[in-house]
Amino acid sequence: MTLSRIVMRLARNPGTEFAGGDDHRGYTLTAPLTADGHIDEAAYSKAKADCLVRRFQPDEDAVDGRLARRGQNWFFDYEAGDTADDEPVHKLGQHRFAVGEYVTVADEDGRPLTYKVVEVQPAK
Repeated sequence: MTLSRIVMRLARNPGTEFAGGDDHRGYTLTAPLTADGHIDEAAYSKAKADCLVRRFQPDEDAVDGRLARRGQNWFFDYEAGDTADDEPVHKLGQHRFAVGEYVTVADEDGRPLTYKVVEVQPAK
């Protein structure tokens, strides 16, 4: 199993303060992908500890967490045992992680924001 490093940057989000997007806000995700770019759920179950996320924004230090799952719901978890900081990822299991694709992540306030996949490469 190989892990991929996926970089997503904030896309245009009309009706928000990010109407034009923001390349300085986003996520770097490490996760196993299938050949067609979807999360490999079988590989994820064996490599949970290596499935990491880093949220970056210009106005705060980067925050490290992990990719987690409860039932069919995927989320970014920044502090184990505390669900208040979880950021749900809309239909993550159905998303294709390929350059140019879009992913919706609910921010810390629960507001859904769209991110564009700008990089997918093998994790080192």
